[in-house]
Amino acid sequence: MKIRLSVDGQVVTATLYDNATARDFAALLPLSLTLEDYAVIERISDLPRKLATADAPAGMTPEPGDITYYAPWGNLAIFVNGRAYARGLLPVGKVDTGLPALERSGPLKVMIERIAN
Repeated sequence: MKIRLSVDGQVVTATLYDNATARDFAALLPLSLTLEDYAVIERISDLPRKLATADAPAGMTPEPGDITYYAPWGNLAIFVNGRAYARGLLPVGKVDTGLPALERSGPLKVMIERIAN
């Protein structure tokens, strides 16, 4: 599934993965969030509820552009830089275009919605 993140007039496109966590995230769309800087490498925001984690890996090593769900905190995390393996970090999707719009310091107001196929 393709999604669009609108950030201060800039557009970021991304593809959600076909897993339980990503499908549950997609069910929340459209979604208006405020992304905050976290440890310089990621932009995070609380979600309205916890997401499904059935059959999810124990964790992952995120790269720039990875859209993830941090299960212990229940938040969305979009990485603008990579980091070491993190337990509890689950893959949701990947930014296709427009990552620089998310590299700016926050808080960033973002509208996330499905792109019609």
